[in-house]
Amino acid sequence: MSETIDQIIQQIEELRLSLIKIKEGRSYTDKEVVTASQRLDQVLNKYQELINQHGG
Repeated sequence: MSETIDQIIQQIEELRLSLIKIKEGRSYTDKEVVTASQRLDQVLNKYQELINQHGG
């Protein structure tokens, strides 16, 4: 079951907002901030792969 671009964009937005919230009052090297950032990176990579497959 593959995800649609719209589903991935929704995930990106949710993870982005989550990262902003987690980052408040913490350093960029805080373990929770790094973990949230890595999750966002994974979904951004998935989005980029999907875009590249569709010639976008």
